[in-house]
Amino acid sequence: MSMLTRPAGSESLARYLRTIHACPMLSAEEELALSRAWRDTQDLAAAHKLVTSHLRLVVRIAMDHRGYGLPLGELISEGNIGMMRALRRFDPERGFRLATYAMWWIRAAIQEYILHSWSLVKMGTTAAQKKLFFKLRRLKGQMRAFDDGDLAADQVANVVKLLGVPEHEVISMNRRLAAPDHSLNVPIHPNDDDRWQDWLVDETNNQETEFAEREEFANRKALLAQTFGLLNKREQHILTERRLKEDPTSLDKLATHYRISRERVRQIEMRALSKLQKAMKAQTVAPVIGTDSAPAELSAAAA
Repeated sequence: MSMLTRPAGSESLARYLRTIHACPMLSAEEELALSRAWRDTQDLAAAHKLVTSHLRLVVRIAMDHRGYGLPLGELISEGNIGMMRALRRFDPERGFRLATYAMWWIRAAIQEYILHSWSLVKMGTTAAQKKLFFKLRRLKGQMRAFDDGDLAADQVANVVKLLGVPEHEVISMNRRLAAPDHSLNVPIHPNDDDRWQDWLVDETNNQETEFAEREEFANRKALLAQTFGLLNKREQHILTERRLKEDPTSLDKLATHYRISRERVRQIEMRALSKLQKAMKAQTVAPVIGTDSAPAELSAAAA
């Protein structure tokens, strides 16, 4: 079994641990020579010795992250990847040992894997949220907050002060840590056919409501187009520029265009809007009172 493959099962894991403990530790001089050989000539034998001599460090860091419900073998595998990434970027001339540099890459690889595997919903997207995810459990232990319920107000305030994160993120993260993902297909009771998804409420509109809203919108749009012709060209232009555009034109621009005052433009806008509203109201009432009186109603509204 390769020492860089994932150890699966308790027996394989025990055999893996025995194997890596047989790998010799390197002195500072040996490590420097091997690091230079890898950096200068891409010597794979030198890289193999450097990586295998630090696999015990990977296991130790992985053991520190066992409390997140993931198999230790998978954590070790991710840590090994972080170790190899560290070696690719290690500069032996800076004067510090490879283990000092690699531990940050190993921890980052393991923590990134935990964040991606913890929940189907993405979490820990910012540095502050990642810090909160990995330190909240330890802080709760220090505060003896072992219950799965919400934290007390003073406990939340203490976490906010220590980690510098918003209060609502502390509350949200604590709830997510206390209640991991569950399948909606799981029966509510062991001997019951009802499942959690059967109790979900669909808050979207039904087909009848959607159809009625689309039909009403289409009717209003047609009514606006029908009555808009009752306005003169200047009224149509001003109302379009002021009310029917996403970015309305200013009164100053329209005043300059028509060579009138801003107040006069505003008066024309309000008068056109009033005429349009009256005409649309008359057109809506016309089918009720009879078609013969509709032209008279529209003419009166447009006057």
